[in-house]
Amino acid sequence: MTRFTLPAAVFMTVLALPGFADDYAIPNPEVGGAAMPGDRNIIENAVNSADHTMLVAAVKAAGLVETLSGAGPITVFAPVNAAFDALPDGTVESLLKPANKDQLTKVLTCHVVAADAMAAATKGMIDDDGDLIMVTDEMGNVATVTIADMNQSNGVIHMINTVLLPKG
Repeated sequence: MTRFTLPAAVFMTVLALPGFADDYAIPNPEVGGAAMPGDRNIIENAVNSADHTMLVAAVKAAGLVETLSGAGPITVFAPVNAAFDALPDGTVESLLKPANKDQLTKVLTCHVVAADAMAAATKGMIDDDGDLIMVTDEMGNVATVTIADMNQSNGVIHMINTVLLPKG
């Protein structure tokens, strides 16, 4: 058997070739029955997820589609529909009313960080219980990241199981 050892500079050059990293990157998982291609932005992927219809409706009602489609980097802790369903009866319906747009915007901005925060970096910023990544809101509610590191063209999405709420 013949073995070849490549100098590190050659190996690093291969990794830097256009498209090489994309060809061998770990693909994002499917979410809500939809692919989450990394070449699409956060909104382009979220609208295709059956698990995020309430989040998408809230983003539209708050007028944040353009913001979350922007260049970024943006990190979104994206609650699934079941997280919205767990809120007290009438909460979602009330927040979606035009008169409550400011309150809805406050709720949604609890889920957004103006940075490209992958799970490894995020663990240093928020509560960390071993392999679990948990986010605590201003009300003391704790959300667990159920799927982390879904790369998007303008940032990253981490799916969470609880809606984060601001004080007041």
